[in-house]
Amino acid sequence: MSRRHPLRTASLALGLVAISSSLVACGDAEADDEAAGGSGLTVVATTDVWGDVVSTVAGSDVEVRSVISDPSQDPHSFEADTDTLLAVSKADLIVENGGGYDDFMGTMVDSSDTRAVVVNAVEVSGQVATPGEELNEHVWYDLPSVQQVAQQVAATLGELDPEHAADFQDNADEFAARLDDLIAQETTAASADTGLRIGITQPVPLYLTEAMGLTNATPEKFSEAIEQGDDVSVAVLKETLDLYADGAVDALVYNEQTSGPITEQVRTAAQDAGIPVVPVTETLPEGADYVSWMQSNIDALRTAIAAGAQR
Repeated sequence: MSRRHPLRTASLALGLVAISSSLVACGDAEADDEAAGGSGLTVVATTDVWGDVVSTVAGSDVEVRSVISDPSQDPHSFEADTDTLLAVSKADLIVENGGGYDDFMGTMVDSSDTRAVVVNAVEVSGQVATPGEELNEHVWYDLPSVQQVAQQVAATLGELDPEHAADFQDNADEFAARLDDLIAQETTAASADTGLRIGITQPVPLYLTEAMGLTNATPEKFSEAIEQGDDVSVAVLKETLDLYADGAVDALVYNEQTSGPITEQVRTAAQDAGIPVVPVTETLPEGADYVSWMQSNIDALRTAIAAGAQR
């Protein structure tokens, strides 16, 4: 679903002033770098998820900066700062999620006069909204989409640095092969046809859970309200809580990065009913890379599936 409250942007007036002054101050330093042979390409990614994908493809000679990299940071309340605006202005490549998730990046691109190439993950993925519904923009939970983004990053980096194009492509292909293994695990889980149902607090993990054959039983009005930051009606909350009290779902997949009183109430209901709770996040857990993170998510869901099958 498209986020009704996209990541917030710092004041454009402040950003433009900071960019202008910073570029003047840094101009001589950049000239010195170029005279010395330069320091290679620089990439800015809106989150460390896409930053890790870029780093995997680019290797160590490309500088990658992730705007959001703190696992405790609520992406919904993020505010870009002048340092980020400066980084955007100097980047060769920008990787954004798109789909309304990180609109702050488009605003920064427009205000910084950057010449960077922009890769939009949602556009590259080809994911579109189901008729009558809204787009689920959380495409980093869709492994084939991530493979496509990695391939696009490799192609773009290769155009920017033809000397290392083959290396970028090799890295992207190796990354794709590792994701193929995860996709095979998803397919195996789905082929078991367990008929298990899950609850969610937000649609963040739905690409992954659907690929594993799990059916989302959460009232759409509940997850929409949580996603949009709106109030949940008493009737919808009761309908949601009854899923757990009645044992109508086999697991709760819980976005622990954007929790609040209502979602905590849902988690408590699941725990009280003895229903497994599978936490998910929107950025990388500390010490994890993208592949290990997705493997952990799959493992946790498989454990929940096994427990649910015995209920």
